[in-house]
Amino acid sequence: MGRPITTLFMLMSVDGKISTGATDDLDVDQDFPKIAGVQEGLHQYYEIEQTTDLWSLNSGRVQEKMGVNRKETPDRSPVSFVVIDNSHLTEQGVRYLCARSKEFVLVTSNADHPAFHVKADNLHIICQDKLSLPDALAKLKSEYGCRRITIQSGGTLNGLFLREKLLDYIDIVIAPVLIGGKDTSTLIDGRSLLSEEELSQLGVLKLQECTVLENSYLRLRYQVIR
Repeated sequence: MGRPITTLFMLMSVDGKISTGATDDLDVDQDFPKIAGVQEGLHQYYEIEQTTDLWSLNSGRVQEKMGVNRKETPDRSPVSFVVIDNSHLTEQGVRYLCARSKEFVLVTSNADHPAFHVKADNLHIICQDKLSLPDALAKLKSEYGCRRITIQSGGTLNGLFLREKLLDYIDIVIAPVLIGGKDTSTLIDGRSLLSEEELSQLGVLKLQECTVLENSYLRLRYQVIR
């Protein structure tokens, strides 16, 4: 393949929500630990997360919600991070991610992104006129040696990966909770299909493993077959 093998790894509710509400003030990482019946088994998701690929991709919005623009300098991890962002990261956020990452790759179409003002040996910028996920993934493999990457982004970006047939595996941990809300982000958001001619854009899956975890959690692992 001319790109890395991709795995979408996410925590979601039984009804497919990856957030607890429609505002950035609501977030599963912050809210699930507060909910009796959900908090008890949450550690399993984070334990599984530690076994995922040594390359991780997400969005600037997700990183902003996680507080990288405000956090102090972290210890370096063995994971290389790829972030797609035009406007959510500040210089401090970029410096934080450089300090945390083995290699940090920013994908942006903003020629004035704050990252251009940061000097770091492990900072790499893929600047595009318009976001092209296939081109970005191809460069990650050819220029930076990325062969496998875990995707943990928001529903809209996940939707772009789906529609462009860039997902190879799906690895989902399901929390025992129903969230609801038509405006709450789901595993796959973005543009809805409008005609039968677009059905080829669906992601058809083959179940590889279904694991019953503790405290009513489930783990589902699929291969995307088309």
